[in-house]
Amino acid sequence: MPDMDAKASGAAVVLGVDGLDALVGLLVAGGYRTIGPRVEEGAVVYGPVRGVADLPAGYVDEQAPGSYHLTRKKDGKALFDWTVGPHSWKRYLYPPEQLLFRAERRGGGFSVLPAAEEESPLAFIGVRPCELAAIAVHDRVFSGSGVVDPGYAGRRDGAFLVAVNCTRAGGTCFCPATGTGPRARTGFDLALTEIEDGKRHLFVVETGSERGAALLAGLKAPPADGALLATVTRLTRKAAKAMVRDVPKDTPQVLKRNLDSPRWDDVAARCLGCANCTLVCPTCFCATVEDTTDLSGGVAERWRRWDSCFTSDFSYIHGGVIRREIRSRYRQWLTHKLATWSDQFGVGGCTGCGRCITWCPVGIDITEEARAIRAGEGRAGEGRR
Repeated sequence: MPDMDAKASGAAVVLGVDGLDALVGLLVAGGYRTIGPRVEEGAVVYGPVRGVADLPAGYVDEQAPGSYHLTRKKDGKALFDWTVGPHSWKRYLYPPEQLLFRAERRGGGFSVLPAAEEESPLAFIGVRPCELAAIAVHDRVFSGSGVVDPGYAGRRDGAFLVAVNCTRAGGTCFCPATGTGPRARTGFDLALTEIEDGKRHLFVVETGSERGAALLAGLKAPPADGALLATVTRLTRKAAKAMVRDVPKDTPQVLKRNLDSPRWDDVAARCLGCANCTLVCPTCFCATVEDTTDLSGGVAERWRRWDSCFTSDFSYIHGGVIRREIRSRYRQWLTHKLATWSDQFGVGGCTGCGRCITWCPVGIDITEEARAIRAGEGRAGEGRR
């Protein structure tokens, strides 16, 4: 598993658009399955890319609670002027459905066949700092908590991460509040900062690993001067200042003290229980396991599929469902995400990407709910468990 505590090292260099295209080409030639941002059905999503031509040039996103709109600037050239879309990288490291094993009847018994895995390593192009943090969370969950998930580990090992620093704030993101951005500090092989101001279009590239430096050396790129490095700092700080949502450090304690807050009833009256927030979240990993057989009874398969704590039967045990009401499901999700996740895994469960706010059909804001619970502290007795 890559060292997620590795920090950017070595002198930064400068690549033009052609240089970035050559970098992707080197990854392709090196046998990587290169995945990056693409525009499909009115949104920036992640899929196979083989060069700069596949990237969303000129596109910018407008996000607000319950709202996402992608537009293309006239004469726009920037490749990473958007923030995040509905996809996260977990769909490749922890896919929506995964065959765990297949059993075939042979003679008087069954032969169990392990699921085949892709042999080519992954290379992610355009990983935002909040998403690097989300990958680090999953590294802890699936390989650092004492039990290794072989499917995740197989896809994660050898994965090459090309990060992109954010130079504009999205309408719903709040990574400064979670300490995860907008500038990448750890967990990447290479980190890009795009500078496009009508007069120049270039990328300042920092290295975060030895293999990142080795790949970059093949491009013979010139070093970035002090003025460019100062521009990187200025642009990322400007993006940070534009993000106004906050998650105070004592939020975990506030939530734990207010499990009976009347605010849970208020949010339940608005929440549809649709599970959008958990499906777009880059760290949520709830799943269910399903067994299937063919009509002859000769073949059986076991699949793991994404699930959500918002589905009605997720908390079912013998005797019934534990969390029957949306109120209790939302409380479970929010308190786990912002409080008890840290108790469980030693790291926060929210990286401030804002997807759960944007893709909530009714625009529920996780930071607003936490703030309202804080404001209503002392009135917990008015609620009900």
